[in-house]
Amino acid sequence: MTADTTRTPQDVTPSDGASDRVLEVTDLKVHIPVRMGMRKVTVKAVDGVSFTLERGRTLGVVGESGCGKSTTARAVMRLEEPTNGSVRLLGKDITHLSGEALRSMRRHCQMVFQDPYSALNPRLTVGQIVAEPMQAQGMNRADITARVEELLDLVGLQPRHRNAFPHQFSGGQRQRIGTARALSTHPEVLILDEPVSALDVSVQAQVVNLFRDLQEQFEMGMIFISHDLSVVRHVSDDVVVMYLGQIVERGPAEAVLSTPHHPYTEALISAAPGHDDGGERRQRIVLTGEVPSPVDPPAGCRFRSRCWKATPECEQPPPLAVPEGGTHEVACFHPAL
Repeated sequence: MTADTTRTPQDVTPSDGASDRVLEVTDLKVHIPVRMGMRKVTVKAVDGVSFTLERGRTLGVVGESGCGKSTTARAVMRLEEPTNGSVRLLGKDITHLSGEALRSMRRHCQMVFQDPYSALNPRLTVGQIVAEPMQAQGMNRADITARVEELLDLVGLQPRHRNAFPHQFSGGQRQRIGTARALSTHPEVLILDEPVSALDVSVQAQVVNLFRDLQEQFEMGMIFISHDLSVVRHVSDDVVVMYLGQIVERGPAEAVLSTPHHPYTEALISAAPGHDDGGERRQRIVLTGEVPSPVDPPAGCRFRSRCWKATPECEQPPPLAVPEGGTHEVACFHPAL
């Protein structure tokens, strides 16, 4: 490895005696003011999300489009400003960092974005793209040059590719470039926002296996956001299921995806192509009704307006807890056990 950059006094460094917990998100809220006609309203994009991530483990985040998965990731990265709650990285609260302290924090937490075509600056060469985060962290030129070549080799590209431009590469190769950029600062946390959804099926497995190999090599904690439940099952140690800005189910990946307790998770799994449970095909669950607006979500359980199990009790907020006889946490008064 090449020499590392010198950290500033404000840098986010692990606390003495820090555990393997690299990220802790507590009651995170992102409320976005918008204008609807003449009215000013607030979109509750993320509304009380909590989870932890340990070194070397992968947390899968699943849910419908618009449920708040990407907004949660962007708030953890501080690309969106949290309205409330806290984000602790390596034991230090980063929720309100700004300026140099915020820039220094980002060396420890990096992100690979969903669209490999728009995520790369078309005016920069591959070498310049990969070098940007290291330049922002103050590394010297000689170390950056050596590190760029090392990273390109690490993600399966050639040193000669450093002088090419993004438009000269396929989608899978562009995602490898984005991955090299994210790894350039030796992050402890890597956030993957739908990293294979824009790729051909033929290259999705290659990219997913690349992430797994890199995690094993560097012992990073990873957050893997995806609609594809089969991919989430393949890469994740733990899973959270989000609906309308909140977590409705959380636990070990195999437990959540094999024995879902929440009706919404059951519906998601039943809608997945080729869904099965140990060879036994699940009956397709077709949800009725419209997804409620995040501007004015239902009181109590937010899924109750589409849930076939809803009762008057569901008008109260259900706690996220392990039910009697259950295997993991669920926010539901009528869990499937």
